[in-house]
Amino acid sequence: MLVNVSEGIEKLVVRFPGGMQEVNSYLVKGENGYTVIDTGIYSEEAIATWEALFDTGVEVKKVVLTHTHQDHIGLARWFQEKKGVPVYTSKLGYKEMLKHRDKKRIKENLADLLHMHGGPNLPGRIGNDSFIYEFEPDGFFDETDTILLGNQCFEVVWTPGHAPDHYCFYQKDRKLMLIGDHILNKISPVIGLWTGEEFNPLNDYFASVERMQHYPTALALPGHGENIHRLSERVQTLIQGHERRLNEVESIVKAETLTAAEVCEKIYGSLKFSHFVSPFMATLTRLIYLESMDKIHRFYDNEKVYFSINQS
Repeated sequence: MLVNVSEGIEKLVVRFPGGMQEVNSYLVKGENGYTVIDTGIYSEEAIATWEALFDTGVEVKKVVLTHTHQDHIGLARWFQEKKGVPVYTSKLGYKEMLKHRDKKRIKENLADLLHMHGGPNLPGRIGNDSFIYEFEPDGFFDETDTILLGNQCFEVVWTPGHAPDHYCFYQKDRKLMLIGDHILNKISPVIGLWTGEEFNPLNDYFASVERMQHYPTALALPGHGENIHRLSERVQTLIQGHERRLNEVESIVKAETLTAAEVCEKIYGSLKFSHFVSPFMATLTRLIYLESMDKIHRFYDNEKVYFSINQS
C-alpha cells in the first residue's frame, strides 16, 4: 500500500468519492512509528484504507496537517479519537477550524456570495461536515518554526493562497519539500473563497509562489498527483497559466459589463452546480485581483455586482 518516495518517506494514496477523489498522505518514518501528513476526506472508503494499513502493523505516532480543507483534515478527528494519535495543526489552521464549526454561517455567506455575483442558488441540501472540525489539536506550529516529522526536522513555510492557512515543510539539505496543495504537477490549485468571505487570495498566492525561489527544491511531494522534480519550471508554468486567464478575464470584461458568474460561463461554458463552484471561484478571485490592480472596477445594480473595464 505504501510507495517509497524518498529516504524515510512513504506515500499512501487515499481514495474517496467526490471532490478530487484522492489525496496523497505521506508517512515520515520515526524510531517508534510514522508521522502522517494529511489524512484524506472523512468517508468509509478512506477509513477502510487506513484500517487496512494498520492491519499490516504500521504504527502512526502523530498527524500533521498542511491545511484544513476537508480532504486534508477529514480524518484527523478520527485519528485522534479512534486511534489515540495526537494531531498538530498551524495556529492559523485552528482559526479556520473554528470558522468551519459554524456551518450555518458559512452556508449563509456562500449563498450571499453566489447571489451577489450572479450565481445560482445554493442547493437546499448540502452535507454538514462541520463535525470533522470539532476537536482540539494536541499541538500547534507557526511560520519559521522547525517541526519534527518522524525523526526528520523540517522548516515550516507559510504559503497562503489556495488556503489562508496553507503550510509547506522544507528540508534544505535534501532540497525536499512537502508542498501540500500549494503547487500541483498537472493542474492549477483552485484559488477560492470557500468560507464565503471576500478577500484577495490570488494576490496572496502569487506572493507565496514567488517565495518558492528562496527554497531550492529537487523533489516536491504534493497533496494530489505525481511528484514534482522540476519545481521552478512548474512554478513558471503555473504563473503563465494564471497570466493567460487574467488576460482572458480582462478581455471579456472589456467587451461587456458582466457578473462573475457570466464571465465564468463565457470561459467554461454552462455547468451543473456540482461542477460550477470551482470554476466560479477561480473566476471571481481573478476578477478581485484585477480590481485590486485597478484594471477593472465593480458597481452594484439590483443587489448584484457587475464588473467593467477601468477606463481611466
